[in-house]
Amino acid sequence: MRRLLLLFTVLSLISCGGNPRSGVDEDQFSGYWYQGKAEINVFDLEQYRYGERREGTAVMIFVTEDFSKRNQVKLDNPQDAGADARKVLKLNMTRDFVTGVYPYHTMLSVFTPVYDEENAFKITASMTEWCGQSFTQMNWKNGSYRAQLFSYFESEGDQEIKLEGPSEDEIFNTIRLNPSIVPEGDIRLIPSLIFQRFSHIPLKVERASISKRSISGNQEELTVEYKTINRKLVVRYQQFFPFEILSWEELQTKPDGQIERTIATRRSMEKLDYWNKNKLQDEELRRALGL
Repeated sequence: MRRLLLLFTVLSLISCGGNPRSGVDEDQFSGYWYQGKAEINVFDLEQYRYGERREGTAVMIFVTEDFSKRNQVKLDNPQDAGADARKVLKLNMTRDFVTGVYPYHTMLSVFTPVYDEENAFKITASMTEWCGQSFTQMNWKNGSYRAQLFSYFESEGDQEIKLEGPSEDEIFNTIRLNPSIVPEGDIRLIPSLIFQRFSHIPLKVERASISKRSISGNQEELTVEYKTINRKLVVRYQQFFPFEILSWEELQTKPDGQIERTIATRRSMEKLDYWNKNKLQDEELRRALGL
């Protein structure tokens, strides 16, 4: 009965949407992702900032949610939302490191539809440090992103712009759905929102090249390379479902030719209903994850 109900739900979502997404094995996907738990991945982070390497921690939390396509928020009562309800794979990604006396904390959230052949419905990014904070939100509506940028810098203050193209930040989610979905070759791409805040470049669509290659140990690497902004992203992941992210690195070539290399290497992974683990006694779970 449960499998029939799930199948009916999936068919309803597909029939109410636009183009159905190909490449997602429903039996595999539902068996792993629809068990009421999130996947928590903890990474050792080497973050370049202000020309020096900083040690820190990055966390990637992947979880599925019921999402309102119209309002682009998590649904409180998905059973009442009808055709507006969509299943999304959500990534919450944090980075924590220290520069000298003061700390940095970044957070990226990406909401990718599981069954709709569309770009991520919503992407947000925030950065906080002792100088101030910034926040960016992009909403996918009518074939383009409506982006809003807020910053404590005068030159980067409140902005609202339109962007037509997919986002680099969604690549992590798309790999988790199925790496074959990620297009290869030349593509127009919105660079990482966290990178955009670090580099203080204008937020706009750039030309990029995407490639994949198999490496040893049943692993693959996906590389995104921009020519115009001298940026490269390399993501290493398992070749087989559920396509776990094992590491990622960012390379930025500065005007003087110096290459700044940020690396995140996975230390631990756990599936956990973390939203139910909010007691003092649950802090032991953080220690088990290495946090």
